Amino acid sequence: MKNKIIICLLLLISFGFTKQDTTNLPEGFVYVKTIIPDIDVELRYYSTHNFVGDTIVGYKANTLILTKQSAEALKKVQDELQQQNLCLRVYDGYRPQRAVNHFMRWAKDLNDTINKQEFYPEVEKRFLFREEYIATRSGHSRGSTVDLTIIDGNTNEPLDMGSPYDFFGQQSWVSYEGITDEQKANRQLLQQVMLKHNFRNYSKEWWHFTLRWEPFPDTYFDFEVE
Repeated sequence: MKNKIIICLLLLISFGFTKQDTTNLPEGFVYVKTIIPDIDVELRYYSTHNFVGDTIVGYKANTLILTKQSAEALKKVQDELQQQNLCLRVYDGYRPQRAVNHFMRWAKDLNDTINKQEFYPEVEKRFLFREEYIATRSGHSRGSTVDLTIIDGNTNEPLDMGSPYDFFGQQSWVSYEGITDEQKANRQLLQQVMLKHNFRNYSKEWWHFTLRWEPFPDTYFDFEVE
């Protein structure tokens, strides 16, 4: 009897912490894994594998956060892709404003070009603002924008899209013609399935999509990703 009571208490404590964790988010936001448990998450700004070359301010965990409407729409995309033995890999979702501020500080330091060769080999860093690769605000901070690709369900490798994620250059434009037929087909697959489920694209970044009729179109949030 004593053991049963201890077990029940442990379960209640565990449930309490879980419930408390879910209430740490602003109303209308969710941890995407609670809706799409099998989605592949690789938040690049929680790592050093990004154009800055360092973990970005505001990213404290590899935890994907979106508005509830976006997560539910993304689940429909995932379900459809899984019928073809494919899966989504998400590189970024909700992004706090403090992370955008970090990008701006980095862009102004013209001597810091550690990852130039991989992410912006043909663009001078001083032109990143002019070319609109860096901006003072991002749709990601509204919680309904995602950066993602498709991975093979057997190999767990991303489909070849013709340019890396976050590559600053025309190779990343959705309509770029200087890629192979296979790469074009992969991009088209991603574009079609996202558009079908109410995400609109961004013509200069094949990986970037925003939910139509997003719930917070004029609000830029700044809570941390954790």
